[in-house]
Amino acid sequence: MDSDEPVKPDPVVHVVDDDADMRKSLLFLLNSIGLQALTYPDADTFLSEFDPAEEAVVIVDVRMPGISGLQLQERLLEMDYPAPVVFCSAHGDIPMSVRAVTRGAVDFLEKPYQPQRMVEVVQTQVREARRRFAEHDQRIAVRERLRMLTQREREVLRLVIEGVSSQLIARQLGTSVKTVDVHRARIKAKTEADSLGALVRDVLLHRVSV
Repeated sequence: MDSDEPVKPDPVVHVVDDDADMRKSLLFLLNSIGLQALTYPDADTFLSEFDPAEEAVVIVDVRMPGISGLQLQERLLEMDYPAPVVFCSAHGDIPMSVRAVTRGAVDFLEKPYQPQRMVEVVQTQVREARRRFAEHDQRIAVRERLRMLTQREREVLRLVIEGVSSQLIARQLGTSVKTVDVHRARIKAKTEADSLGALVRDVLLHRVSV
């Protein structure tokens, strides 16, 4: 059966590298397998031009003038940007690769890269990008639902998440069970949750701070 939903395009691949030949080579390779690629000569250009809402994979050189690849990765982490990051460098060493991976990089490839290996990595990360951006959107949606809560309602919700009963919540907050139940009802109404249990599940699943 045909669907009326538009087919979502593949995530774009951002290539950030000060080596013009590298950018040209990767652009040709990625276009040859049907992927859209955008190239940038440095991190500043990338940061000023990329769309953080667009699904993407980022391939970045470690050593670049100005903002380095590792510094760019830190900036993207601070922005809560969910794109998978692949490092590519002729100067990669073990400590550098360990630092990159522990901060969330998905792979570390040495130059000159092997085309088939690069294709395999990018195709894997294109699929990963779809998953990450979908999860990111869901996390933002949960945060928006929680934004409507008062500080006291957040306190109650945190205790509900910890599995504390209404009786114990009342005791800890110095209030009555009836008041706690009113807070619980308001939390459910404000967040438009099917139940508090469903809201707790969403908060835990998407790792949202209350």
